[in-house]
Amino acid sequence: MWLFLLMWPILYGMFAIHSEMPAESVAIAKRLEETLDAQKFPTNEQWAIAPAYYFDADWQGKNVDPLRATSVQLLWTPRTLFIRFTARYRNITVFRDSDPGGRRYELWDRDVAEVFLQPHSSDVWRYKEFEVSPNGFWLDLDISSGKNENLRSGMLRHVSIDEKNKVWVADLALPMKSLTPHFDSKISWHVNFFRVEGPAEPRFYSSWRATNSPKPNFHVPEAFGTLRFEE
Repeated sequence: MWLFLLMWPILYGMFAIHSEMPAESVAIAKRLEETLDAQKFPTNEQWAIAPAYYFDADWQGKNVDPLRATSVQLLWTPRTLFIRFTARYRNITVFRDSDPGGRRYELWDRDVAEVFLQPHSSDVWRYKEFEVSPNGFWLDLDISSGKNENLRSGMLRHVSIDEKNKVWVADLALPMKSLTPHFDSKISWHVNFFRVEGPAEPRFYSSWRATNSPKPNFHVPEAFGTLRFEE
C-alpha cells in the first residue's frame, strides 16, 4: 500500500482533472505473469502496471466529491480476475455482523465498493455483482432479470484502512470459472464500478459510468462500459 500513498498527491490531481473530462467507456485488465504474494494477491509493484480508472461524481455524473474519490485497477490470469479499489473516504460506516466467512447480504446498506461484470452474453439482464466493505465483508450475486442468487464464486479479498490519510484499499480475486465457463481474453466483457458511502440518506452513490437514473440505481446494464483483456 505504501506505493499508493506516495502516489496519492499525483492521483488526487488526476482525480480533479478527470472530473472535467468525458466519462471513459473502456477499462483495460493487464495480463499478470509473475508469482503472487503469500496471500495469493498481486504485489504493489505488479499493480503498478495496471491502468487506473477514476471516479468521484455521483451516479448521474454530478456532485463531484474528491474526498470520496475512487480508483480501480484490473489484472488477470487465465484463472483469476484481480480488482483493486483505492477509495478516499470522509467517514466509514460498516455492518458488525455477517455470515461465517464474512458474507453479508444487503451489504450495500453500508459503505461498499462494487463491480458489476457481464461476460459475453446475449442476455443484457444477466451479470455478476461483487461487493466489498472497508472491514472486509463481502457479497457475490448472480443477477438475472432483476432477481439475484448466491453466486458462490469463491472470491478472495484483502482490505486495509489508512486512517491517517483516510484511504481504504480492497483487493478482490475472482475465479474466472465463476464468471464464464470458457474464458477467452480476446472477447470483451461489459463492466461498471461503484461506491456507496454514508449511514443514512442522502448517501453518496458514485459510479465510473453514470447510470443517469432519476434515483440512485446501479442496475442499469445499458450504462456499462467495456472491459478488455490485454496480454
